[in-house]
Amino acid sequence: MSESHQVHIGLTDPKSPENVGAIMRAAGCYNVQSVTYTGNRFNKAQEQNKRLQTDTRNMLERIPLDHIECFKASIPKGARPVAIELVEGATSLIDYEHPENAYYIFGPEDRSIDKEIVAWCEDVIYIPTVGCMNLAATVNVVLYDRIAKLGPKASGDELIRTSRDRNNQLKV
Repeated sequence: MSESHQVHIGLTDPKSPENVGAIMRAAGCYNVQSVTYTGNRFNKAQEQNKRLQTDTRNMLERIPLDHIECFKASIPKGARPVAIELVEGATSLIDYEHPENAYYIFGPEDRSIDKEIVAWCEDVIYIPTVGCMNLAATVNVVLYDRIAKLGPKASGDELIRTSRDRNNQLKV
């Protein structure tokens, strides 16, 4: 992926610190520039001392995680807003061509994205599954598909060496 490619994530009223932590880890793995979220359920969970336990690579230190009031008013400059939702009329992720600069907006864990948001997004995509996926899993699949189609910054042994941690030094 070239340096001109930008990816940002918007989360609609997330409730689970575990999901947000897993999303932050994915954000680090797939070179996401920022993560934003709306709503207050996540904030309330944080107040109850629930940590981002699944952000084991401490991506919060590198990638901003910001609470916002409105996605439309917070679209990163030059980014194409893309809603990810199981909604009739959406484009299958299999057939989707990712924009170079994207702002992927994901629905909450327990309901759909508001139809007003879907209406102003330039693209609406869905992952063709049987049943709906966990929020963090959905983010991982979309980001993986993006890098698979647009290409990683590095590949082969170079990418492997920079991606693994000290507990994995296996060679073939």
